[in-house]
Amino acid sequence: MATTPTKATPIGEFLRAPRARIRPEDVNLSDVGARRVAELRCEEVAVLAGVNVDYYARLK
Repeated sequence: MATTPTKATPIGEFLRAPRARIRPEDVNLSDVGARRVAELRCEEVAVLAGVNVDYYARLK
């Protein structure tokens, strides 16, 4: 199932900006395996924020 690119929203941009600046080692997350991105993954941000992963994904 292919996903359609969504239009950037102000809240999405607000959530992505800090995520792009933070590295996993900055928040004491172990780096297990190869990463495709250097910044935090959405799932990692959701866990650190204490919110449901699906809810965070809908916000961005």
